[in-house]
Amino acid sequence: MGAADIVPGVSGGTIAFITGIYFRLLTAIGEVPGACYRELLKGQFRRFWERCDGTFLVTLLTGIVASIATLASAISYLLMVYPILLWSFFFGLIVASVWHVVRQVQRPNWTLLGPLSMGIAFAWWVTTLPAGEASPTGLVFFGAGALAICAMILPGISGSFILVILGMYAPVLAAIKGAELLTLGLFAAGCLIGLLSIARVLTWAIHKFHDVVLALLTGFMIGALNKVWPWKETLSWRTNSAGEQVPLTEASVSPIYYAELSGEPSQWPLALVCAVIGFALVLAIEWLGSSQTFLRRPQQS
Repeated sequence: MGAADIVPGVSGGTIAFITGIYFRLLTAIGEVPGACYRELLKGQFRRFWERCDGTFLVTLLTGIVASIATLASAISYLLMVYPILLWSFFFGLIVASVWHVVRQVQRPNWTLLGPLSMGIAFAWWVTTLPAGEASPTGLVFFGAGALAICAMILPGISGSFILVILGMYAPVLAAIKGAELLTLGLFAAGCLIGLLSIARVLTWAIHKFHDVVLALLTGFMIGALNKVWPWKETLSWRTNSAGEQVPLTEASVSPIYYAELSGEPSQWPLALVCAVIGFALVLAIEWLGSSQTFLRRPQQS
């Protein structure tokens, strides 16, 4: 999840879904506020830990933080040097994830086309928004964290891409690389507030409208494919705070047109291989998730 959250266009929520921990994650996060009030303040530490599935959350959070800390530089390098191959890998991963989520729908029927279409349209629209550039103050870091985490927990909506739109992707990555603890603390506080808020809403919605929510989430992932399409034409540019020219708006194009436009090889055979690897990885993760008992929350006595 941490590795996915680094890449603009890929959602950590998608990884949680295909590994089979998504619903357990939402339930555990949703229990935290109530557990703090009813158990933690009364000194019932063991009941608090069990109610919010503490071991699971701490293990997951440790993996996410470790992945972000160790892979931030590597992912940035790969996006710069091998963008087509990396985006192809994530494209295959998300295509397989769509197939996985569709299989979770309990009663398929034509009425689900409505939320599916809404999800596709919304996610596609989000991917066409131009990148922004915000002044990285402490309050902005806090707000960016709250907004980004809401996207990160939704399959198909990339928290990193929300940071790109807000103009906070580079400042957050710089804070991670520079170990700016105060800045990262404000960002994490925003993430915590946003996460506790959206988890309860999502848990309630999934319990009440299971298939509708899954159709909407499927639409999110399909719409997000526009962002991870490997071949892009830059329509306009902007100058960032470092004085560098970076893309402002982009459009997806065919591999053939990309080669004609850029004068560089489209690398489509290797890209196809990377997409297949991404697709196969989802199948492997799905198999692992269904076979491991530690992914399922133990029954409460």
